[in-house]
Amino acid sequence: MLMSMTGFGKSTETFAGKKVSVEVRSLNSKSLDMNVRICSAYRELEHDIRKIVGDELDRGKVDININMDSSGDSRNYTLNRDLAAAYYKDLKGMNELIGEESKDYLAMILRMPDIFNNEREGLTEEEKKWLFALVKSACDQLHAFRRQEGEALESEFHDRLGDIQSLLKEVPKYESERIDTVRERLRKGLDELESTKHDDNRLEQELIFYIEKLDISEEKMRLSNHLDYFIETMKLPKSGKKLGFIAQEIGREINTLGSKSNHAEMQKLVVDMKDNLEKIKEQVLNTL
Repeated sequence: MLMSMTGFGKSTETFAGKKVSVEVRSLNSKSLDMNVRICSAYRELEHDIRKIVGDELDRGKVDININMDSSGDSRNYTLNRDLAAAYYKDLKGMNELIGEESKDYLAMILRMPDIFNNEREGLTEEEKKWLFALVKSACDQLHAFRRQEGEALESEFHDRLGDIQSLLKEVPKYESERIDTVRERLRKGLDELESTKHDDNRLEQELIFYIEKLDISEEKMRLSNHLDYFIETMKLPKSGKKLGFIAQEIGREINTLGSKSNHAEMQKLVVDMKDNLEKIKEQVLNTL
């Protein structure tokens, strides 16, 4: 089944009074391009988180956001009372020395360096495993989103390929008319020459050579094979890049048909084929 590179996954749980949410978003990209934003409490785990997400998502432009909301019971800092008292004493003494009016010392003290003690404990193995599982859960949610989008991609590819196949089946009904037109054009050109005589045998040889140059039987066969190959490849996992290469080959055969057609109605069929192929190429870029 096809999967889109576009997706979103979110997972939220609580651990030891801390509510943590993990969001993972992805867009199409030729390779894996990760942008990670992690709250300070888990910043030391960035390398491990990148590895988990990389193994899970394989390809795409990925944004990872990990945020934490702590409850009142999970306070991880205290006021450094001794330092605050020292700041107060120094500020009050300086104020009296220079003769300034009294100030709001508390507001000033709370902005001073090291006024708070950080009491956050180191991460336990249990909390690390819990966070990694949360990250994987968000990736699983994103996978589900990608599969859903992939179903829509697969449906559109089948519709577009079916249109190209239908257009290809209309080509033969113009081929005999096209050859007759070429033959008549050559005869008319000869008739307009001043010389009234020409070698019919030589004319036939030239006509055969010209018609062989305009023959499109191989292009039709290769185009049909490429369309079938595209459909078979869609069944493979992570086939987006391969589908892109096949789409290029389909384009080459359609272009050759157009250059050899020499017929207005066939040219219209080729234009419609190209239109469907462009829609396919646009969506292949978003296919994992």
